[in-house]
Amino acid sequence: MAAIGEKIKGFRERKGLSIRQLAEEVGCSPSLVSQLENNKVDPSISTLKKIARALGVNIVDFFMDEYLNHEEVVTSVKDRVDIHLVRWDARIQSLVRNTRNKKMQPFFTRIRPGGGSHGMYHHEGEEFGYVLKGQLSLILEDREYLICPQESFYFPSHIPHDWVNRGKEDVEVIWVITPPTF
Repeated sequence: MAAIGEKIKGFRERKGLSIRQLAEEVGCSPSLVSQLENNKVDPSISTLKKIARALGVNIVDFFMDEYLNHEEVVTSVKDRVDIHLVRWDARIQSLVRNTRNKKMQPFFTRIRPGGGSHGMYHHEGEEFGYVLKGQLSLILEDREYLICPQESFYFPSHIPHDWVNRGKEDVEVIWVITPPTF
């Protein structure tokens, strides 16, 4: 699979945008876009969302191989699409191989101690999650919620949010976003 930077560059070129044009749409510097495309820096979720929106794709498209872009009823563990950025210190796996023509996007997320989104972000839609293991800290604007195993959460995604594992063990969450924007 191509590295995330190569995927960003490929989508940018297919859309016929220069680095400068993409940077203007995203609201960042052309040097940041260049560094991302050359895998020199690891983007934040909010930056990755802005890039995906500007390119007309979802974040998961940066991690998918083209051959995975077909419909399947069952997704086995070996066929999950891994979404991993070092700065998150989390492993996010898409529980479907393709989000085209779907109304929701489910994930299995494992967050290491200290891992998280590391910054507020927002987008259209709604989110639902069910904590399987550990304790997840979910921050919505200026309020923090501690979600324990067997508890769930649900919120509109337009509210600025952040998530983090402040505990000493991995947190495991089944997370669903609608519509697919991640």
